[in-house]
Amino acid sequence: MFKRTMIAASLAVAALASAQSMAAVVGGGATLPENLYNGTSTLPRLLPTDFSYTGVGSGAGKTAFLTNAPGSINQPAGTPVDFAGSDSVLTATELANYNAANGATFGKLIQVPAVGTSVTIPYKRTGVTTLQLTGTQLCNVFSGTTTTWGQLLGTADTTAIKVIYRSGSSGTTELLSRFLNDSCPAKFSVNGTFTTANIGAEPANWQAVATSGDVVTAVNANDGAIGYVSPDYVTTTSNAVVARVSKNAMTAGAAPLPTFANARTALGTAVAPATATDRANPLKWVPTFGSNTAAGDTAIPTAANAYPIVGYTNFLVGQCYATAADATAVRNFFNDLYTGAKATVVTQHSFVSLPAAFAAEVKKTFLDNTYADGLNIANVSVCNAVGRP
Repeated sequence: MFKRTMIAASLAVAALASAQSMAAVVGGGATLPENLYNGTSTLPRLLPTDFSYTGVGSGAGKTAFLTNAPGSINQPAGTPVDFAGSDSVLTATELANYNAANGATFGKLIQVPAVGTSVTIPYKRTGVTTLQLTGTQLCNVFSGTTTTWGQLLGTADTTAIKVIYRSGSSGTTELLSRFLNDSCPAKFSVNGTFTTANIGAEPANWQAVATSGDVVTAVNANDGAIGYVSPDYVTTTSNAVVARVSKNAMTAGAAPLPTFANARTALGTAVAPATATDRANPLKWVPTFGSNTAAGDTAIPTAANAYPIVGYTNFLVGQCYATAADATAVRNFFNDLYTGAKATVVTQHSFVSLPAAFAAEVKKTFLDNTYADGLNIANVSVCNAVGRP
């Protein structure tokens, strides 16, 4: 059964609005890790109690942080945006625009992976409880080439496939598009907006929804539906709820489910930047999985114990804050996250902590200034007279 209900979602929104009005450190963005960051009725929150987080989508979260726009993540009027969550990696253009517009007054930004994640494929079709799909089959489903469940499964079933996809700019969409682009570059580009990533047209019976929770709700409400969502919205161990997925064809029942263990295996190859030049470049800190290995992608995993649709959800924070308490709060949270103090919470939500060696490099670079790069948060020399409001 799907974990999230409409009642729980409504209560979470109300609680979040109340918490945000009292929060010292305000952020928002990707809905993929929203349950992890805020907690649920049964699972703890990753963020400290004096942090608020509003799920508005990766694209909106990045924009809110980069521009510090009032009300951009539904925060109270005049409240600054202290951090963002995004599964979508900053582009070179976004970084250049930020540096040109706000770098001199806000200071440098930091982009680092928060936790690793799978992108699961939830589905609902009466009588189907053991769905297994290859990269090619997923390409055909999400591009609209395969239109019925019979075409997908090789049966006489004429039930139409109804794809549930994210309507706005979504990091979850970007992670899925990287996998699909690897299997069918003529049908999918890498993009956070589904209608852009899908090179063809979307059939009329498909449904666009706003958030990760909305994807689960829509799939659960429509027999014949299929979608994509983060692992803590579904039961990742149940093939009756989510599909087994492999890049290439495997024996029936052999393809991996998006379990914690299978995601951890796939994500375990991440390596942090190793030179001063790369450490100073926010674009170098987020490992990606796809076909563009020349640009730094890690190849899509193909082992039977490595779930292939994986990536990282990221934090955007400032190196400098005008309010010293904000800088201290961010530093303290990062110290807990990247020393492993939050590992149990991460695991409870079916996400994967960064590899220990990678996490240690985040701490050395952005907290301890081990390499004397001057990139650490609240560096007194770098942050003199500059900082995020």
